[in-house]
Amino acid sequence: MAHAVDVHVGKRIRQRRWLVGMTQQKLAECVGIKFQQIQKYETGANRVSASRLWDIADALEVDVAFFFEGLKSGAPESRETDTVPVDMMGDKEAMDLVRSYYAIPENQRRRLFELARVLSDVA
Repeated sequence: MAHAVDVHVGKRIRQRRWLVGMTQQKLAECVGIKFQQIQKYETGANRVSASRLWDIADALEVDVAFFFEGLKSGAPESRETDTVPVDMMGDKEAMDLVRSYYAIPENQRRRLFELARVLSDVA
């Protein structure tokens, strides 16, 4: 049975990897391991050692602390509030949307953001 911390860290690895558009294979190459090991880390099946987490953080261009953000002792891992899941960034569709959003030029992105705000106020 995977420990909740290992599952959380694995989800954060996957989230960041998706956000930057990196494959498991590419991340594995950057840290010198097989992509199957990345899969095991992302599911929490295998624990990530401190030195390996350091290498993954470097490859994904984040601080090591990033992988522990949102981790609360004793808190349920996910529940829904209204229509927004607590672990929204664990949702592949949400991550794809965020990645696509930031791929849009800034001036157009601001206009799209304002449109989304208007539409959400109507709904």
